[in-house]
Amino acid sequence: MVRNSFVALALAGLAACASIPAPSPVEVTRFHDAAALPVTETRTVFIAIAPGAEKNAPELSPYKSAVAQELSRLGYSEESADQAMFVAQVSADSFRIGEDGGKRGPVSVGLGGSTGSYGSGVGLGIGINLRGGGSNERIGHEMRVMIRNKETNQTIWEGRAQFTASPKSEFVSPAQSATVLAEALFSEFPGNNGETVKVKASE
Repeated sequence: MVRNSFVALALAGLAACASIPAPSPVEVTRFHDAAALPVTETRTVFIAIAPGAEKNAPELSPYKSAVAQELSRLGYSEESADQAMFVAQVSADSFRIGEDGGKRGPVSVGLGGSTGSYGSGVGLGIGINLRGGGSNERIGHEMRVMIRNKETNQTIWEGRAQFTASPKSEFVSPAQSATVLAEALFSEFPGNNGETVKVKASE
């Protein structure tokens, strides 16, 4: 009887996992100035929050960390704002997807926070329950990064990555969605200028 109960619980758990839809591919678009991209071995960067999103600084922390990790893999060393050659400005959004495929506004991803003027929806507590809704409910996750030459303020590279996932999936975690977005955004860096590609979401 105990064994049968255990098997039933295990099967129920597997069924619950199987019922969670897979995330969409990550859609990535990048633009860059090939002539302005650094060719020297010494490449230092300061990871900053995009202008206007400062009020959401705590909520954007996982996204900054994910970007820093990817840039480090590409040979950039993180430095202070005073010492860095480049500045990478990061912003992010999480939003509910309506049945018609359109955005329904920013959603809370489990992080407290106040509304920022830049439009970042990360951590905005507007009372939407991410664990509710039907099986077709989706949450969109998006991150944007712009890399500027600090001395000239010239934008040398910018990109956007976005994907959708079930509100019941592991991607409801900002840390997890940030990692997926950053890995896709900086894959095969710098990417083809102006091209939009789809990358499988890492799990």
